[in-house]
Amino acid sequence: MTGTAGPLEGRVAVVTGAARGLGAALARELAGRGATLALIGREASGLARVRDSLPGPARCWEADVTDEAAMARAAEEIRAQLGPASVVVANAGLAEGGPFGESDPATWRRVIEVNLIGSAITARAFLPQLRATRGYYLQIASLASIGAAPMMSAYCASKAGVESFAHSLRAELAHEHVGVGIGYLNWTDTDMIRDADQHPVLRELRAHMPRPARKVYPVETVARRMARAVERRSATAYLPGWLRATQLVRAAMPPVVTALSRRELPALARKTPFEATGLLGAGGRADTAGRRGPDG
Repeated sequence: MTGTAGPLEGRVAVVTGAARGLGAALARELAGRGATLALIGREASGLARVRDSLPGPARCWEADVTDEAAMARAAEEIRAQLGPASVVVANAGLAEGGPFGESDPATWRRVIEVNLIGSAITARAFLPQLRATRGYYLQIASLASIGAAPMMSAYCASKAGVESFAHSLRAELAHEHVGVGIGYLNWTDTDMIRDADQHPVLRELRAHMPRPARKVYPVETVARRMARAVERRSATAYLPGWLRATQLVRAAMPPVVTALSRRELPALARKTPFEATGLLGAGGRADTAGRRGPDG
């Protein structure tokens, strides 16, 4: 039986933060659906491992998403070597936790820069190609885009920011037939989340969330859902599906979170001190090392 080509067959798909975690899993999903992958990230060896594991053609570019010149060069090289991008997934992201007042200002700022500014730089670098291909841009967001949590101020601020950025970009580009989607995710089984659970304040915070909200989802499950969103050019994609319902009650969430925090945080503070975590996960450690340079 002869199969029919899928919507991604032969298309060029760009994934940032592709060296590990959701970026790597999503690259595998998109490659399995026929796309040619352009992988962007900070870790050359990790990118190469992902590239070599893919079932189809792929190349990788080492670049910091907050470096406008580097991203512009990568975009031009991708266009020249693979063809214009039809799909761009802004997935690169960092997280840190702990009290805002005790957080390291540089670390806090870095989370905002990578998650929000890096997404905007990614969109700017590839926008000419997406216009030419009438392509699709997927912004990876979070439940934190909808309802902020204590002890995660930089992450929540950045994810609320990327949600608003994507909404604005979608409205700007609709008449040019460029699709813009937002992927709303909850806890995903990546090294970032596993690292977060090693810090008492974040582990206790997640443990006190309602049972459905603290479930961790396999990265492959999340990647399949985001790949379907890319194929369908979806305006929104939710995993788990119940996150969609939070949009209906988001106005009520801040006072509820505040009331719960007023009750729970003092008890948690008596059990374990609240300390800043620094950047979480292997990606966070690689980002720190990359900015320090080989001499530390």
